[in-house]
Amino acid sequence: MTPDDSARSGALPFTKPSSADTAPEVRVHAARLDWHGVPLFDALDFTMPAGRWTCLLGPSGVGKSTLLRLIAGLAPPHADSRVTCGTGQSLEGRVAYMAQTDLLLPWATVLENVMLGARLRGEKPDTRRARDLLQAVGLHEAADKRPAELSGGMRQRAALARTLMEDRPVILMDEPFSALDAVSRLRLQDLAARALEGRTVLLVTHDPLEALRLGHRVHVLSGRPARLDAPLTPEGPPPRKATDPALLALHADLLARLEAADAEVPS
Repeated sequence: MTPDDSARSGALPFTKPSSADTAPEVRVHAARLDWHGVPLFDALDFTMPAGRWTCLLGPSGVGKSTLLRLIAGLAPPHADSRVTCGTGQSLEGRVAYMAQTDLLLPWATVLENVMLGARLRGEKPDTRRARDLLQAVGLHEAADKRPAELSGGMRQRAALARTLMEDRPVILMDEPFSALDAVSRLRLQDLAARALEGRTVLLVTHDPLEALRLGHRVHVLSGRPARLDAPLTPEGPPPRKATDPALLALHADLLARLEAADAEVPS
């Protein structure tokens, strides 16, 4: 069964965040970060609306992935920087992170990699749910294989299943579909949109059409220190049809913004 087949059948093993852990608004306050003495961010403020997809694009090296890592708690913040929920609470324990590379353990099977988080926390993993997730992303038959036996796209699907297995209300994704062919990419975008409905998602991507298909708000990060432009806000729920005329009009606008941002990259 392919990811597309699973989506059409309705057999997706996903749930919306429980009322006890509703997906929060996420706020970055006065982000400051230097890289080799050069300021990447200087008092940058950024808000991710609750239960919505926020997509972030910009030139290479502008700081997109660094901002994502800062939100995830994987980059050291400046003393004045804060990342909080809308209520002012910490995000600790509420975030799942999917990196640019799959980060699969080479000696573990695909199924074991999907259940890794629970094992690291000393919890009993839900093997049935892990297998259901692998079926949803089209990897059910690869459950007992090692990562070296998979293609790049299959490895990234396994990483997506592992992220979904964590079942967190906030999801941070760094180009999660970049290793996929065009058709698989569209299918996994559709799957992720359904799987992560109701969660607060930040997607870093270099693909303008991907951002417009999935994002409720689409930002371009540019300049040094980096700043955010006013967001584009595509209409309708994701995933949106790539052939929609309104989406294609926004695509032209977004490309123009990216060209302008690229011109600001220091030589």
